[in-house]
Amino acid sequence: MHDFSSSSINRLFVQFVGNKSGDEGVRFSGNELELTGELKDCLQNYFLTSFRDCEYYNLYHESDICLNEVYTYVSAIFEDPGCLHEQSVNLAKHLYEQSVHPKIKGGEFYVVYFSDCIIEGETVDAVGLFKSENKDTFLKVYQEQDGFTIDAETGININRLDKGCLIFNSEKEKGYLVSVVDNTGKGNDAQYWTDRFLHVRPRNDGFFQTKNLLSLTKSFVVEKLPEQFEMTRADQAELLNRSVKFFREKDSFEMDEFASEVLAEPEVIDSFKSYKSKFEQERDIELNDNFSISEAAVKKQSRVFRSVIKLDRNFHIYVHGDHQKIIKGYDEETGMHFYQLFFKEES
Repeated sequence: MHDFSSSSINRLFVQFVGNKSGDEGVRFSGNELELTGELKDCLQNYFLTSFRDCEYYNLYHESDICLNEVYTYVSAIFEDPGCLHEQSVNLAKHLYEQSVHPKIKGGEFYVVYFSDCIIEGETVDAVGLFKSENKDTFLKVYQEQDGFTIDAETGININRLDKGCLIFNSEKEKGYLVSVVDNTGKGNDAQYWTDRFLHVRPRNDGFFQTKNLLSLTKSFVVEKLPEQFEMTRADQAELLNRSVKFFREKDSFEMDEFASEVLAEPEVIDSFKSYKSKFEQERDIELNDNFSISEAAVKKQSRVFRSVIKLDRNFHIYVHGDHQKIIKGYDEETGMHFYQLFFKEES
């Protein structure tokens, strides 16, 4: 978890980074922005409030972390905050080289040095990299002697950060602890911020393990199990519900405990473990048999664990509890399937 209540902007430089395929170039500023009072609070709110997630990343490189440009430039800043301007220029140049997709918009690129950020109980400094790409129209109303006048101005909506990352001065040997926001990128153009510019990969922690184990479980129940065993949609819904319930009620994950309480049948357990190995190979990840469960990851992933039976385009049945109270049948006269639902009260 992170806490920015004591954090403060120490230094800030702004450059303009355009689209390289459009030959828009980079415009550099040699002046450090002087921030005081309300403006400083406003910018700090703009930069930091979007970082609510507990999913963290590490900067990395396939052969040597020192070949990751962002890692090298940010390391120099942490060693000597006085070189923030020099490294902000290097970071802007690096971002420009990655801005080749025709849909990437040019925008202001901010390099910010923060002090006193609390991350997982540790107080550290951080370097923030932010880019504003979208502009909104704002109305300014002026009162005059006989009434009012209105002007329209184009500017940045401080309630919505387009792209950003916070690189905390922690876990340097692993590629630093990094939090990423991208509220605008979709499709191929989305890759340039996280993949090509930052070049990050998920941090292997409780959030990562919980998120992927839940994804594995859903994929197994929805896609693999029906191929091997005779199951109704209600049976699948019951298994999904048991899986989420397990993660919500436990503090730690134990594979043997999960297998016995959720999967139950030996044949299903063997199939799950085999599917897990394939899942890991395809995604080039390793899922542990024991780890601390992340409450934030459970909350995030449970949104896609909706146990819904969709019947043509007419009905949706949401299964929250005992699947024994749902019976599937077939009506030969109409040639249609049906469900019987047993209940005591309706509301």
